[in-house]
Amino acid sequence: MLRPIESFEVSLEAIRAIIDAEIVGDGTIEVHGLSQSSKEIMPGDLFIALPGENFHGAEFSSDAAAQGAVAVLTDSVGASKVKDLPVIISNNPRRAAGVISAWFYREPMRDLYSVGVTGTNGKTTVTTLLHQIMTGAGRESGLIGTVETLIGTESIKSIRTTPESSEIQALSAVMRERHMRNLVMEVSSHAIALERIRGSHFAVVGFTNLSQDHLDFHKNMENYFAEKAKLFTFEYADLAVINIDSQYGTILAAQTQLPTMTLSRLDTKANWHYTKISRDYVGAHVAIRGSGGILIEGKVQLHGGYNYDNLLMAVALAAESGIDPLDISALLPSLSGASGRLESIALGQSFIAMIDYAHSPDAVSRVLETAREITDGRVIAVLGCGGDRDSSKRELMGKALQEGSDVAIFTSDNPRSEKPADILIQMVLGLEISEPSAIIEDRTQAIKAAVDEAKDGDLVIVLGKGHEKGQEVNGAVLPFDDRIELARAIEDKK
Repeated sequence: MLRPIESFEVSLEAIRAIIDAEIVGDGTIEVHGLSQSSKEIMPGDLFIALPGENFHGAEFSSDAAAQGAVAVLTDSVGASKVKDLPVIISNNPRRAAGVISAWFYREPMRDLYSVGVTGTNGKTTVTTLLHQIMTGAGRESGLIGTVETLIGTESIKSIRTTPESSEIQALSAVMRERHMRNLVMEVSSHAIALERIRGSHFAVVGFTNLSQDHLDFHKNMENYFAEKAKLFTFEYADLAVINIDSQYGTILAAQTQLPTMTLSRLDTKANWHYTKISRDYVGAHVAIRGSGGILIEGKVQLHGGYNYDNLLMAVALAAESGIDPLDISALLPSLSGASGRLESIALGQSFIAMIDYAHSPDAVSRVLETAREITDGRVIAVLGCGGDRDSSKRELMGKALQEGSDVAIFTSDNPRSEKPADILIQMVLGLEISEPSAIIEDRTQAIKAAVDEAKDGDLVIVLGKGHEKGQEVNGAVLPFDDRIELARAIEDKK
């Protein structure tokens, strides 16, 4: 975990004083850093040991001590597992971790113009586009997201969409130390529910959309929406920018108490909306009308209605941050989507080849709709569903794949601890699969079959993994990159 160079020193008693907790042991011990991973402990750290689904973090307190941890923050269950270190015991260590982390690093997010973006789909593309606009406009900016964390030109591979609270605040402190002016961050529903963003504060938060996903965690759409809505409160933000083209966006805009700017691709009553989208094979010429009558117009190299939604959100957030609309207009032609999102693989072949991260029913439908816009030929699509995740969406994703493509190839994604064949049975439930569509469990062979089927002018798109470079199988992450597999299949076809 990257940390600021600046030295931070506080006593356990000072930490205890800001949360509802008790200390067992010497409260005068000084803490120099925070970590929620025993593997990333540095000498002088407070080890934050949280309860998990399969084990308790406190079980690794001896490892943390060996690395140099001087104390542990945990709950009463975890405290019983700690030996030979002072312990801060909290009834809610997750919440305490967020509060402590922000306080310890002196609330770095408030020293930056911080933007948080949430929603089922679009978070990565919106934050990528916004980061590009801010950087292009001369604002040094940081990015925290699914694909990577960016601090100036330094890139750090991301493990999860939104990091743990101690890492969020440490990264923000590094950005402040390196004179970043802005922070753009993806905020997942898991991060909200698990209080990773507790202690964080954004100048503005954006809502893209909400559709079925993560119901293995949230159980139902009502709970899922309720977690997203928590971000749109004064605890976390000063301003909201909300896409109202969905039912949930409309509800959120009506219920939040934050000052709100609405946006819509079609509704001209929204504060931000399109007055023109003129599409061609390269992208589109767009005209965006914003708050106060602002007009932002130019050529973009983006495809698909959902990407125009993402662009609209990024442009609105950029303008609301104070970037000159003329600068935004000038930057439009240079904007590109996020890694693994409608990413083209061009090796001189006679058909179009792309990959995309779509891994929810709505995302699959949207991406395949866009594929139709790009080609006059057939759409040949490859898709699998991840194991140990929301199984209720598998049948819906399979249906979306078949309905949205001319040739549907069902395959494996990240099976994790499940059998790929069992996942595929759920994906194709109720569907009639006839050639050239197929069920091919091996993902490499599925990609090869799609490419072999492609004729001049067709479009092959491999969905589900996008930027990922590994395939999770029975606890191991095996090397696997859709871009490489697709490129190899194209080369073999030549």
